[in-house]
Amino acid sequence: MKWIVGLGNPGSEYAKTRHNVGFMALDRLADRHGIAINQAKSKSLIGEGHIDGIKVVLIKPMTYMNLSGEAVRGYMDYYKVALEDMIVVYDDMDTETGKIRLRYQGSAGGHNGIKSIIQHTGTQTFDRIRMGISRPTPGYAIVDYVLSPFAKKEKELLDEMIENSCNAMEYSLKHTFEQTMAKFNG
Repeated sequence: MKWIVGLGNPGSEYAKTRHNVGFMALDRLADRHGIAINQAKSKSLIGEGHIDGIKVVLIKPMTYMNLSGEAVRGYMDYYKVALEDMIVVYDDMDTETGKIRLRYQGSAGGHNGIKSIIQHTGTQTFDRIRMGISRPTPGYAIVDYVLSPFAKKEKELLDEMIENSCNAMEYSLKHTFEQTMAKFNG
């Protein structure tokens, strides 16, 4: 079984913001495979199903971004799942909008959701798909930027990035994460 955690903030006011690309990618993956993400468990909304014959659990923490680790830890403890089977999908300002970068370890890089997961799991080693949102222009407050929607001119890049993230998640189910990184880090 694989469990995929998409990071974001709950509530319609955040649905289309840069900080919610992890939720967007999980929703697209769920749509592709007829999985409903609607069970409230472990401080999250969860959807269970099969992709290419492999059981997957799609998890959207409902704790707000900065407390994502609480939901991850809660799920791990309750279901006794292995951290090696988790992939986290989230927004990354150090990656250009429209691009994805895969890593299996590293610091939080200033991302509070990842910082929370590291704090609650006690490790920096877990698979990640970082979805690019670029950095704001100088003088634009980071918090305002990540909580703003994508510009109209970015919609095509956003859609392509979500598709590539879903392709990477699917590929990782039958390949090692190293193989997935080699294929999708281009």
